Amino acid sequence: MKKFFLLAAMITLTNLYAQMSIIPKPQKIISLSGNFTLTSGTKIFNTSETEPIKNYFNEYLKEELGFELSRTQNSNEKNSIIILLKDVNGIKQNPEGYHLLIDNEKILIEAINIKGLFYAIQTVKQLIPLTDKKSKVVLPALEIFDYPEFKWRGLNLDCCRHFMSKDFIKRYIDLLAYQKMNILHWHLTEDQGWRIEIKKYPELTKIGAYRKYDDGTVYGGFYTQEDIKEIVNYAQSRFITVVPEIEMPGHSTAAIATYPELSCTGGPFDVGTLWGVYKDIYCAGNEKTFEFIEDVLSEVIELFPSKYIHIGGDEAPKDRWQNCPKCQLRIKDENLADEHELQSYFIKRVETFLNSKGKEIIGWDEILEGGLAPGATVQSWRGTKGAIEAAKMNHDVIVSPTSHCYFDYPIETTDVPKVYSFDPIPDELNEEEAKHVLGSEGNMWTEYAPQHLVAYRLFPRLTALAEVLWTYPKERNYDEFATRLQSFYDRLDEMDVNYTYEIPPLTFTESFDKEKNQFIIDVKVNQQGLDLFYTTDGSEPTTKSSKYSDKIILDKSTTIKLGLFRKHKQVGETFEKSYSLSKAKDKIVQLISSPSNRFEGGNPLILTDGIRGGNNYRSGGYLGFQSSDFEAVVDLNEPTEINKITVGFFTASSSLVLIPEYVEYFISDDGVHFESIGKVKENFSIKDPSWKRMDFYLTTEKLKTRYIKIFAKNPQQIPEWHPAFGGKVWLMVEEIIVE
Repeated sequence: MKKFFLLAAMITLTNLYAQMSIIPKPQKIISLSGNFTLTSGTKIFNTSETEPIKNYFNEYLKEELGFELSRTQNSNEKNSIIILLKDVNGIKQNPEGYHLLIDNEKILIEAINIKGLFYAIQTVKQLIPLTDKKSKVVLPALEIFDYPEFKWRGLNLDCCRHFMSKDFIKRYIDLLAYQKMNILHWHLTEDQGWRIEIKKYPELTKIGAYRKYDDGTVYGGFYTQEDIKEIVNYAQSRFITVVPEIEMPGHSTAAIATYPELSCTGGPFDVGTLWGVYKDIYCAGNEKTFEFIEDVLSEVIELFPSKYIHIGGDEAPKDRWQNCPKCQLRIKDENLADEHELQSYFIKRVETFLNSKGKEIIGWDEILEGGLAPGATVQSWRGTKGAIEAAKMNHDVIVSPTSHCYFDYPIETTDVPKVYSFDPIPDELNEEEAKHVLGSEGNMWTEYAPQHLVAYRLFPRLTALAEVLWTYPKERNYDEFATRLQSFYDRLDEMDVNYTYEIPPLTFTESFDKEKNQFIIDVKVNQQGLDLFYTTDGSEPTTKSSKYSDKIILDKSTTIKLGLFRKHKQVGETFEKSYSLSKAKDKIVQLISSPSNRFEGGNPLILTDGIRGGNNYRSGGYLGFQSSDFEAVVDLNEPTEINKITVGFFTASSSLVLIPEYVEYFISDDGVHFESIGKVKENFSIKDPSWKRMDFYLTTEKLKTRYIKIFAKNPQQIPEWHPAFGGKVWLMVEEIIVE
């Protein structure tokens, strides 16, 4: 019996801890004895000022628990929730702070501003246990004093590279609010798409919102002004400010494809299909450019009540300005030193216009170049140098460096412990200068993240950033945070939110038994709490697939698909590893072309090691040949019957990694005199930005040969419209397979 009570007590404590695993962690939390039982009979007390909070909470209760709370006029009634606006001690007079008290008789929520009440409700939502028994729920007795350390806690969502639906954006507004974040930085114009309706310029969304590929595919979409009003109103109801970004003078291909007269050269242009930095930008010497921008911004400011308009300012090449008579005349007339000062002139002129409309500008840290606009807020992304410089000039800054805040980067580059270690205040700032740090944002650029992959990129990294910006713990204990994160995952599961790993999840150790002609693959799961399942038949792994417990033995060419699962839900995307047991396995390769040492140290043995390159050429398994063809000879050691030769190449057009124009295969008995047996071409458009491996294979009648030569022609040249025009083309080569 004692064991039973001990077990029951342990379960109760475990459940209590899970309920108190709040993210972001409150500034001060005191555990009290007892609990409060919330039922349909619980009453709610509020004033007319706090009616929106009561309505919001009741909507949540109805959806999650199936009941709403009726109102009471008595603020002292037992079994009630009391929502009050009043002066509160212990929250530093922070307008987003709150005091929450839960005891046996009531839930008391107090704040000096309605925002604080809203964030208190987010905490209460995390305290409500996840249970099937929804007629009544038990909340632990506790007292919380809580407030955010930073006023700018945001997400930058790029809806240009990939379009996001209106409902998707509203869902993310809810997810931001749940984590007590308060800014949606909405990236609305880009080289690859113009996403906002401008009534004076309807062609922007007829032409600029859609990009066309060589295979006839058309991709795009845009938000009507009614869509935007709906989203902004929805965000306001969640106390989230939507800050629009209208890019200028660079990242403007979609606009100048629509109105080429706004460029320096007059075009014509296509809406961008590739990622990167396009050289054609708005013409700074053309008055029509500023007329257009002011017209656009006049409509934008009517849609967004935000104090700020983000005007971009990043990655604006000066090539066209240097050769543009109008831009050079502008430099002369305005007594500017160079094109950098011309960009400063551009930004300052736009700032003056927006200031006249009661708005302030935010720009990426490039707006520092050539002189900073007087009232600009700087968003520092290229490290923290821009933030330091701007703050020392008494400008407000948003600190979101690539090192910690770019969530489009793979987990191998930016994992959750790294995000959690982030300090938005650079050490170089003194106490007064540090006051200019408004906060930070997670940046979700979507070149390689269409809508269905965004959640995998953001969670749980965004959750870690949310705690950094709200709680700003001086001493970071990642293990303690990770423990609370396990309970938070349950809540993400309840909301049907996908998420990925906290750290690089798998370590592969591969060996080959020559006597048995077998691959031996040992896989280590690096993150606790995850189970590994895999398949070898090409199907997607599920919890009904083989569960990994020991080494995987392969005695034939096989593709393994591996999935990590938490309970019954897959975490992150499926891993895929391919192995080849061909006649070229471990055979000597003589490279006639010289590879770069940047990839696999230029070691030719990786071309016949039987381990195929994956879906990222930067992760290993590929040899790189820049500005040169690929030519290699494989020695099969003895005359061997063959009927198929395959070589894998990678394509990432935006990064100047292209497939060959063609691959030609030769055979020889002596390694000196070679005979061509065929040439292979693959249809692929340079406008396609996909990252993928492509196999060039040749099938023949059975032949007998000892030596095989492969020649792959580097395309060398790229069209002038390509954002990386002038750069050197790479061939990325992986496994040579002979069957």
